[in-house]
Amino acid sequence: MSFASLHFLFGFLPVFFLIYFAGLSLGAKNSALNVIALSGSLLFYAWGAPKFLPLLLVSCLVDYLVSRAFVRPNTSEQRKKLLLLCSIGMNVGALLYFKYANFFVDQTNVILQHFSGSALPWTQVILPIGISFITFEKLSYVIDVYRKTTTPAPSFITYLLFIALFPHLIAGPIFRYHDLANQLSNRQHSLLDIREGILRFILGLSKKTLIADSLAIVADRVFALPTSELSFLRSWLGILCYSFQIYFDFSGYSDMAIGLGRMMGFRFSENFNHPYISQSITEFWRRWHISLSSWLREYLYYPLGGNRKGSLRTYFNLWIVFLISGFWHGANWTFLLWGAYHGFFLMMDKLFLLAILEKLPRIFRLAFTFLCVACGWVLFRADSLAYALEYLGHMFGILSSTPSPQMALLYDTTNRSLTMLTLAIVLSFWPFFRNSRVDSLRAWRISWDRGLPALSLNFASLILLFLSAAALATSRFHPFIYFQF
Repeated sequence: MSFASLHFLFGFLPVFFLIYFAGLSLGAKNSALNVIALSGSLLFYAWGAPKFLPLLLVSCLVDYLVSRAFVRPNTSEQRKKLLLLCSIGMNVGALLYFKYANFFVDQTNVILQHFSGSALPWTQVILPIGISFITFEKLSYVIDVYRKTTTPAPSFITYLLFIALFPHLIAGPIFRYHDLANQLSNRQHSLLDIREGILRFILGLSKKTLIADSLAIVADRVFALPTSELSFLRSWLGILCYSFQIYFDFSGYSDMAIGLGRMMGFRFSENFNHPYISQSITEFWRRWHISLSSWLREYLYYPLGGNRKGSLRTYFNLWIVFLISGFWHGANWTFLLWGAYHGFFLMMDKLFLLAILEKLPRIFRLAFTFLCVACGWVLFRADSLAYALEYLGHMFGILSSTPSPQMALLYDTTNRSLTMLTLAIVLSFWPFFRNSRVDSLRAWRISWDRGLPALSLNFASLILLFLSAAALATSRFHPFIYFQF
């Protein structure tokens, strides 16, 4: 089930919150509200992937039992290590099988056919939705309990709710258990939280349905073309639309997740902080998908040695982390190269690039960083390495084009898509030109006694909700990009 769907907006969501707030009004404690939240979350997951629900439940039970064994006084250190390895093996093994088995078999068959061998018989494995995000959260839980940086969940229901809580279940943000542990057992509810949660949800919904989905039509059309029909202008149009599509699509989902959590009394951490105003790739990764960057730093970069074992080891660690990050996003060589590409620029930043950039005007640093990010998005979006390289060739005028640029642009765009592209550019870069400190939360700390401004915001949000619902009813469905991960 997608947040950006009519049956979620006008079916699941009102029914769920009607039951949840009814329990709250009757004085239900957080333990009872957790049961309601968990029931709704499991229904939400089963709606889209019923056959994978038993896998989720059983694997969570194993993790929970392992975490409880860690704190038993009679459990030896050797047994704890063995249990930890079993839990990690189960979770990573499931991720490798469901997400990468098809890829590895396909690559093996390519090699076999090259040497005139017979292809391996194989039935394509269906990818469970949200498995990458779920796996990272499950791993962080057992590792943190093993390290004694957090205590085990007091009950299986609490742990299962941490993993399955529907606002962040499918596409994050990625949380560690201690981020939500206190809120799961002792959170507060208020009318202000509910109101701010609704406003944040509507903001995310409008970013997805009005901006991202409009840009998706153009990006999909351009990237579906054979490279012989690309041109300099058309290739730039396609990648600009995709660059802003993926940002407003994924940040829109994060806004909706944060808003839904806020309505339930949870305070989720921010996942985006205006990444396109970054002035280096290093800064970009502090602003883009913040929860993933934090997870990779804590559970991969630091255990590998971080920057504590010399420069060469630091660069090697960066490459490993971003190769894994790329492959985590998808089972394709393009994702692997995308991860290596960003690892390369992070290494260049540490070597000399940051020192050079700091001597340039801010606008040049921003333009250079955005250019690097956009070129990386070509690798992320393309179906093959060959297509990505030819696409980049058209972007930089290396390859000649045959179609008329003017006719191509008229064919690819509409007034709506051009308007949304302009709006996306303005919204993405406006904080940079204001030259002010960006605080995503500050904009949503709106008190009830603000009077007319608050009423105006309410009215504007209702208009956005109406326009978003109308867009969902009249446009082709575009799933969230990160649902495939």
